[in-house]
Amino acid sequence: MEFSSGRARLKLARQSGARREQYPHSLQFYREPPTENISLAEFESFAVDRLRLLKVVENLGVSYVRTSEFYKTKLEAELRKLKFPYKALAEEDYEARRKDHISHFILRLAYCQSEELRRWFLQQEMDLLRYRFNELTDVLRQKFLEHVNLSFEAISEDVKNELADELCASTPGFTMTKVREQTYYKVGLVDAVDLFRARRVFIKDGFAYVPLKDIDAIVLSNYRASLSKALAMTARSLPSIQSDERLRPLLNHLSHSYVGPDYSVQKNTGKISLEQIDALSAKSFPLCMRQLHKALRDNHHLRHGGRMQYGLFLKGIGLTLEQALEFWKKEFIRGKVDADKFDKGYAYSIRHSYGKEGRRTDYTPYSCMKIITSNPPSQGDYHGCPFRHCDPELLKQKLQSYKTPSSGISQILELVKGMHFQLACQKYFELTHEVDDIGFSLNHPNQYFTESQRLLSGGRELKKELGNSGSSQQKSHSQESMTSSSAPTASNTAADAELEGLEAYFTED
Repeated sequence: MEFSSGRARLKLARQSGARREQYPHSLQFYREPPTENISLAEFESFAVDRLRLLKVVENLGVSYVRTSEFYKTKLEAELRKLKFPYKALAEEDYEARRKDHISHFILRLAYCQSEELRRWFLQQEMDLLRYRFNELTDVLRQKFLEHVNLSFEAISEDVKNELADELCASTPGFTMTKVREQTYYKVGLVDAVDLFRARRVFIKDGFAYVPLKDIDAIVLSNYRASLSKALAMTARSLPSIQSDERLRPLLNHLSHSYVGPDYSVQKNTGKISLEQIDALSAKSFPLCMRQLHKALRDNHHLRHGGRMQYGLFLKGIGLTLEQALEFWKKEFIRGKVDADKFDKGYAYSIRHSYGKEGRRTDYTPYSCMKIITSNPPSQGDYHGCPFRHCDPELLKQKLQSYKTPSSGISQILELVKGMHFQLACQKYFELTHEVDDIGFSLNHPNQYFTESQRLLSGGRELKKELGNSGSSQQKSHSQESMTSSSAPTASNTAADAELEGLEAYFTED
């Protein structure tokens, strides 16, 4: 018995040693791809968790100063929650390091497919590395530099004292006391170009003398070059990877995947009356849906892209099938569509979207990512994301017409210029609801509506309206779906195929 337990301990020790050898640091440049076999379920789970993490990194990076305590606290909490490494060189975080390694390479495959995707992925990964690197102690930071072959030479105390005046003058915010306390590194000028351009470093004889606090700029410069090259190489090899029928749908969906509630089941079903919609559109609809509602009221018609986007949104906020049929029919017959034509054509497509026709698929409202990345609007269309698809000048006019403060419009246009479309919508929410910080990441039009109603009602749910709302079509499961992962699965892929079939019913203009 003792012999068996001794063998078990020896085996465990060997495994532990092999694990430490595989991931000697919790921080890495992801130079070597993983070689182990994993299940498709784990593949998807790892990818979705990292995508969630990078979305948080993006949101925090735009909303807060990266060195602020709030930024650090929120990001550490997210790393903890998603089980990624958050304390460098901890002994017992092999699984977290493994997940970090594998998930990075999965998203690298998904986000190498276009220049826009590569740029987004690179920026978020750099921000994540910056945070994690700056959380290291001086000793661990030096070990990491050696691990990634950035073994810069620390200058001696004698040399530092000799150059103290120059170092103090060349390092912004440093007093002579701080110069004496800080470790300085002698770095080749090629590696310190960014610091040199910003006039933040002392140069002598072709070398930059960089304080430890600024070494992250050099680390990030090297990481950017390494990851940019890797993404380009991955893009070239992508066709061979996509030949695998198991991976292709997963990778194609990940780059525009939504990872929150799908709003397929609403607590508010039957609680919204048709008479309320005009008022709700002005105070609780996101700009994309407000635009569609106005176009529908003005023109008494929407083309198929607009009807799909707006119709599913209305379904998500609580309109029953009977209400939807009444709403669309009343509006369309005010235009060029007579009642008979509506009943024979358009009514079928509405019943179809509620799962009452065809394959009985119960369609879910579109997420922000789906609206932004698929089916861009053409001439005469009103669907899509105004922050993504509108000309900046037209967007500015639209915001002005809705009495958005001019200072806020400037902030929104800056976010749009930086391609932060969802954050621009988030800023629009804050401005129209007069709050400084909404406290959540905005990823879905129905989330916008739900949070707006919660805020306007002081946290209370919508009350049952007193007017005629039509008969309720509430499902047996009335709780809101809080599925944590709506990344691509076989069922979602089937639903997408079905959705393509549904579009055929909307093609009549």
